[in-house]
Amino acid sequence: MSPHDMVLTRVGLRFQGRCYPCTIGRGGLAMDKREGDGATPRGAHRIVGMLYRPDRMARPADWALPIRPGDLWSDDPGDEDYNLMVRAPYGHSHEALRRADPLYDLVIVTDWNWPKAERGRGSCIFIHRWRRPGYPTAGCIGLRPGHLRRIAAAIRYETRLIVR
Repeated sequence: MSPHDMVLTRVGLRFQGRCYPCTIGRGGLAMDKREGDGATPRGAHRIVGMLYRPDRMARPADWALPIRPGDLWSDDPGDEDYNLMVRAPYGHSHEALRRADPLYDLVIVTDWNWPKAERGRGSCIFIHRWRRPGYPTAGCIGLRPGHLRRIAAAIRYETRLIVR
């Protein structure tokens, strides 16, 4: 492990000497993640991207990309673009990245089942804002908004999400 890693512990997400309260998937932790199971996959996951809503916040890091109207994330295992960012119109199952609520105003993207997705193994695991303390995600890691912004600004190229 590197001192730049984020490590999920029983009490929160440890990063740079601090422990941040967080939420995980409603399905708990899983070694064998499947699409729709709500689980957070165990393992070491590289950070491969950061997305943000430029109409709601300043760029959190110089490498963050804006979420535009029509940006979606494919979660349809039957489609060739499974587990990739796609654009509307898109005729397959997907998640809207530009949401009315603030859940995806800032999204840290991991390499779970990416870039060459194994169909049905689960779409991307994001680190994003939580809905509220203790409320589970669909498999992602949820954080308080201020903590998420602090972590986003401090991520380095070598940072990984470690889920044991």
